[in-house]
Amino acid sequence: MSLPLDKLRQRVAELQHHAEQFDKAKWFDKNRYIQSQPSLFDSHVFRSKSLKLSDYVDEVQEALAHLPPPSQRHALQYAVEHIGEQIEAIIKVLKSTPVWAKENRFQPHKKAKVYRQAVKKIMQPSHELYQELSQNHEFERRLQEMISLRQDQLIKASPEQAAQLNKEILALHGRLGRCRKAISATEDKIQQQEKQSRS
Repeated sequence: MSLPLDKLRQRVAELQHHAEQFDKAKWFDKNRYIQSQPSLFDSHVFRSKSLKLSDYVDEVQEALAHLPPPSQRHALQYAVEHIGEQIEAIIKVLKSTPVWAKENRFQPHKKAKVYRQAVKKIMQPSHELYQELSQNHEFERRLQEMISLRQDQLIKASPEQAAQLNKEILALHGRLGRCRKAISATEDKIQQQEKQSRS
């Protein structure tokens, strides 16, 4: 299964294709207002100054290639949000053209939503996965306490009580095993994402 960053790169590659088609069609050649502008977008959205849409997609791809690691949570969040803003701006220009409208006539808002979701998923490891890991560790600690408590009760228990306690201990060990599997799976996801960010 593709990681969120792979998905977003794939989406941006698709965007590059649309931008190249847009540039080839020379949509701005007859637009005097656009021709008089130094660049297509505000300087706070893009550094590039160009009337070629593909140049702006190149800037997005460059930003994706140099994302901060997940450990720098705030920097990563800012970078990803900015990339999201850039993608939205490019899509807004594309949506104003007949080519984009024709290709996406059955789903006018779906494309933009797909890019937004791809951007959002990148942020998951930097907060949701760490939160999930923390909750699982807390659950593991509570299960261990419950097992210890029942093991202490076994010492003074009657045979009937002991049978019931052993049953409960066995069930708790089952839950503990599942909890540890969940911890390992979450740690693997975080490790994969960090590896992906460094590559």
